This record gives sequence, structure tokens and C-alpha cells, in this order.
Amino acid sequence: MTTIDLNTDHPFARALKQAGLRLTPQRLAICRLLAASHDHPSAQMIHDELSVEFPSLSLTTVYNTLETLVDLGLVNELGSVGPDGIRYDADTQPHVNLACTRCLQVIDLPSHHVRLLEEEITSSSGYAVKGARVLYYGLCPKCQKELRA
Repeated sequence: MTTIDLNTDHPFARALKQAGLRLTPQRLAICRLLAASHDHPSAQMIHDELSVEFPSLSLTTVYNTLETLVDLGLVNELGSVGPDGIRYDADTQPHVNLACTRCLQVIDLPSHHVRLLEEEITSSSGYAVKGARVLYYGLCPKCQKELRA
């Protein structure tokens, strides 16, 4: 996972502050990692990566930070993909997530249809949609090829 520059003006940092959480270096690192990640990490994956830089980082801090970001609609909780536990996605724009049940990789698939579905739901129900998740499980092309070999 790569990281990006994230300061206290970033939406994640502002949201944590508004939720009453202190902007500790550990919380900012969690936000930075999430904002840059396309890997859909689990709390454990985030903890493992950041504990090198922050040895005192607790898994509870990671979970609490993720829970706050999910509650505020800034991060989507995708559910469990495998033994890694629940995975998280900082891309809240309408799209499809594809999870391989063999290698546990999760990728994004942009879809105009998902955007249209969200518009239809909003207009026909009156709901102010805050987010959605569309997660398909299957075998990625690489794992299909390996199984055929």
C-alpha cells in the first residue's frame, strides 16, 4: 500500500476532529493509508503495515478510527472477504467491488449502471443515499488460469 500526504484539512482528518477524536499521528497515518489504498485493506492489514512506524498502535485504535469513518460515510465497509476479516474501501463513489475467493484480492470495477441505479433509488424512494456497496465474489482471471493449469 502506498501513502499520500494528508494534513489536518483533509476530509478524513476534519471528520475525525468533528467526531471528537484527537488527530494523533497514528489516526492520521490510518487515514493517509486508507486515502491512498486501492487494496481494500482490513483493520489487521492496516495495523500490520503501520505498526512498523508506530509500534504502540493498537488494533482497537485502528477499528475505532475505521468505525468513525464508516459512520460518517467517508469509508465503505465491504464485509468479510476471507480470513483477513472485514475489508474497507475509501472510494465511496458508486462502483462494483469484485472479490476473489481464492487469492482474496478485491478490485474496483467502475460501472455507469451502479450510478444510474443510485439515481433511480433516490428519485423513486426519496431516500438521501449516503452510500452503497456492491460486492461480487468469484475467481479472478489469474486464479482461474492457475486452476486450469
